[in-house]
Amino acid sequence: MSHLSARPDLDQLRRLDFLTAEADELIAIQYVDRPQLRPVFDAVLAALPAVGPATVQARKTMVSLVTPRRTFAVIQATTKSRVDLGLRLENASPGGRLLAAGDLGAASVRIPLTRPEDVDAEVLGWLRRAYAENAAPPPPRRPSRRPAPKLGALTVVIKGVSLPGLTYPSNDGGAYNNFHIGLATRSKERPALVVPGKPWRAAEPVPGDSASARWEVPVTVRRDADGFDFSGPYVRGARDDRNLFLAWGDVRNDGTMRLVRGSKLKLIEVDPRLVEEAMRPGHQLVALIRLSGTAGEPGLTWSAEPAPPQPGSR
Repeated sequence: MSHLSARPDLDQLRRLDFLTAEADELIAIQYVDRPQLRPVFDAVLAALPAVGPATVQARKTMVSLVTPRRTFAVIQATTKSRVDLGLRLENASPGGRLLAAGDLGAASVRIPLTRPEDVDAEVLGWLRRAYAENAAPPPPRRPSRRPAPKLGALTVVIKGVSLPGLTYPSNDGGAYNNFHIGLATRSKERPALVVPGKPWRAAEPVPGDSASARWEVPVTVRRDADGFDFSGPYVRGARDDRNLFLAWGDVRNDGTMRLVRGSKLKLIEVDPRLVEEAMRPGHQLVALIRLSGTAGEPGLTWSAEPAPPQPGSR
């Protein structure tokens, strides 16, 4: 396996404006208790001249690699035996050497590195792809479209089974010990946990060792020539990606949730006939999701079912 030079000329990198003396000092602190990993970090820096004009921004626990537009990669000494190279890639899914990023800044996927030789031609290719995606100017904003006419209200019930447990493995080989699953929402009407760095909260979090979970939410249904559309405080995503989102995370002592992964329940993929049936009086749309915690998306089925009678009704 070919690999890139493991030890860059730091003075040369500074001349190219990749690395400032202040950044180098912060980086040295990150590796003071794991010096055997510093050559791995340096091997990533050695690849930068072949990637494109970039800035190295060092923080306390990680280093961001930034194009003239925005961050395209991050480097973090996650454990004492591994450096994670996080990449900001729009359409890359975990597979092969690419793993889920987890809690790694702006990155969407990561590549674990344990020795300088791991920074090879494949890694350089991924770095170049991430750089290209994040250096290009953003696409022009599309003119805002008028909301589709409102058709009516829909009750969606999410039933979770086979929960993953209160203890859940983390990317660094350890484990989270207070794992919960909650429903993403912008509403403040229900009990919810703050998720740092996210504009939404995790409503009605359920401990991972519960026998089952249940969330019930109102959704506004709209329809135009393009078909059904959905809105409401629990609905996320663009028109072609409307979804309800279950946040999987560790609940910390300060009462916040550290997001680990999530599950999208795409309303846009529900059979329109089920939506119509579920909108009938006395009916609801039910999503049954298997929260097994295994690799890949949990199993999900949709159905239109009669709603249980309300207390006091005949």
